[in-house]
Amino acid sequence: MKCDACAEKEATVFLTQIVEGNMHKVNLCEACAKEKGVNDPTGFALADVLLGLGSEKDIEAPGAAKTRCQVCGFTLADLKKTGRLGCSACYNVFESQLEGMLKNMHKGPIHTGKIPSGLAEARQRDDEIRSLREGIESCVANEQYEKAAELRDRIRRIESGSPD
Repeated sequence: MKCDACAEKEATVFLTQIVEGNMHKVNLCEACAKEKGVNDPTGFALADVLLGLGSEKDIEAPGAAKTRCQVCGFTLADLKKTGRLGCSACYNVFESQLEGMLKNMHKGPIHTGKIPSGLAEARQRDDEIRSLREGIESCVANEQYEKAAELRDRIRRIESGSPD
């Protein structure tokens, strides 16, 4: 496959960018990749997007360069260069910029990953047992001892793995 920039040499660097559901591929030879700054993550906007670090205009926004962490002295430009924050206080200082980056990377600022097999059922079982224990306390407070005993027996069946 030939380089998209020079159309002469064989492409060895392959970049893919998806913007609004449209995929764009760039194939570059080693020389063109160096010339375009692909090896330098601070100088190539497509690499920034692929890494989820925003674009050049995010860094050059008015006041962005002036924002500095009071604890470690980190700036938004430092975040762009390294891909990391300087300290835990940076999360508060750069909150608005990080939220946008996280939305682009994770479809929202809250991570909702997969739950390991069996864990969801265990959590559901624990929640049900907790609810039943609260019911027992309520029944005892209202002197409904027979219903409390039924709930207790139900908890025992759940804990032993017997069908309900």
